[in-house]
Order: sequence, then C-alpha cells, then structure tokens
Amino acid sequence: MEVKHFFDPDTFTLTYIVFDSKTKDAIVIDPVWDYDPASGKLTDTSAKTVVEFIQREGLNPIASLDTHAHADHISGSYLLKKFFPKIQIGIGEKIQIIQETFKETLRIPYLKTDGSQFDFLIKDFEELNFGSLHCKAIPTPGHTPACLSYYFTGMVFTGDALFMPDYGTGRCDFPKGNAKDLYHSIKDNLFTLPGETKVFVGHDYMPNQRELQFETTIADSKKANIQLSEKTDEQSYLEFREKRDKTLATPRLLFPSIQINIDAGKLPPAEDNGRHYFKLPLTVDEGK
Repeated sequence: MEVKHFFDPDTFTLTYIVFDSKTKDAIVIDPVWDYDPASGKLTDTSAKTVVEFIQREGLNPIASLDTHAHADHISGSYLLKKFFPKIQIGIGEKIQIIQETFKETLRIPYLKTDGSQFDFLIKDFEELNFGSLHCKAIPTPGHTPACLSYYFTGMVFTGDALFMPDYGTGRCDFPKGNAKDLYHSIKDNLFTLPGETKVFVGHDYMPNQRELQFETTIADSKKANIQLSEKTDEQSYLEFREKRDKTLATPRLLFPSIQINIDAGKLPPAEDNGRHYFKLPLTVDEGK
C-alpha cells in the first residue's frame, strides 16, 4: 500500500491518494476544489493534479472520502466524479448533525438533512473495503461532531483532529465543536493505536516558517505534541483550547465551503439568470 500527497498552499490542505500498486485500487482523502472568494471563481487546478496522477499511474479510484465537512476549503469530491463517474463519495454519518445545524444557521430551505446526497455514510468504527484496500473509520469528534479518521494497517489519516507535533490539534469553536470531545478522541481513539502508526495530517501551517511536513507517528505525537501529549490532563487541555479558540479568526472560506461541503459538493441551485449564489449571514456591530 502506498500514499501520495498533494499540498494546496492556498488553504494549507493535504490531499492523499492511498493505493495498491499491484491491484491499482485507490481512494482519495480530502480533495480540494479551488475557490477565489474575491471573484467567486471555482477552478479545478488542485483536482486535476490528483486526476493526472491517477491517470498516469493507471489507478482505479473507488472512493473519495472526506474526514469531515471542511470549513476552510471546498471539497473536490464531487468534482472528481466528473472525471471518474464510478467513484463513490463517502463521509461520516454524523454529517446529518452538521446539515441540520447549518440549514438553520444559513436558512437553506432546499438542503436535505439525512445525508442522502452522499453515495454512502460511514458509521463510527466501521470496517470499509475498497477493492484490495481495507480501512477502519475511527471517530475523532471535537473539531466537528462528525469528524472521522481513516485507519489503514500502519497508517492513519487524521483530518483536522491531530496535526504535526509542533502545531498541535484542531480548533473546536465551530458549531457543535467540543474541546472535551477532541481530547478524548485523541487520547482514547488515536493514542491507543500502535506507536509506530504513521500519522498523515489534514493541514500543515508550517509554523516558524519551516518546510512542509505532513507525516509523523503516534509515538512522536504522544511524546511531543505541543498542545496534547500523553501527559496532558483533560482540564489543562480544555483551558488551553478554549482560550486559544477565542483568539482565532473565522476561516475566510467558512460560509462558501460549508454550503457546498454539507451538500456533497453540489452548488446551490441556480437562480433564474443561470448563476449560483452563496448565502452570507451578516453581523452588524453598532459599536456597543
């Protein structure tokens, strides 16, 4: 089993292809659909890089998996379907919670909240087979209540739950996010994996201007993660995470991303002029 990574510097996102070099079976994890908020333009540069690798290697892409409904980039899973019509889009079944939350928050009347937009929904701890590839869905809620990490023998893809040791863990201030949940997701579900397990992170923000890093191990994370190591107690983590989250700005692509990502990559319905529009809730600061 092999792993190929792709990095999107605009959103600091890592996309991965996990593939069997013998059978050519492959899955894609957390693909990106490029979006420029100033112009409203969607482009397929990142997706085409993934597509070209798949085609060049003669791979058979069976599924595209998102670790969660991203708030900082638009998922490219739906876009991959245009290149590979047989590819199936999967996400954790608790996406329904996110759909219900943002249907109300953003007043999206057309949005179905049963997850049926996706080709399949994944249960916590479910064993998944994609041709010759086998993985287990490990629940890692906290960043959102619907986050999953995907565990293959000897490797785990942690999305926004666990980052490189010098960066830490995901934020927990989004709707239904919960720092206590993330603490236990990492301590109970990730840190109990074998120490030699390779960890592939969902983002790398390259702190202190270092070079890109996207792979660590469970052992190194337990020993050296600056926000949550094996020695970190729950109360200390909660105090740190909640204090830090209050200082973080809203992701610049939050509202465009979430509107597409919770609808399995579909654009909002076109208006009578044939164009698509995002909804943006306003907050008026009257100086009080």
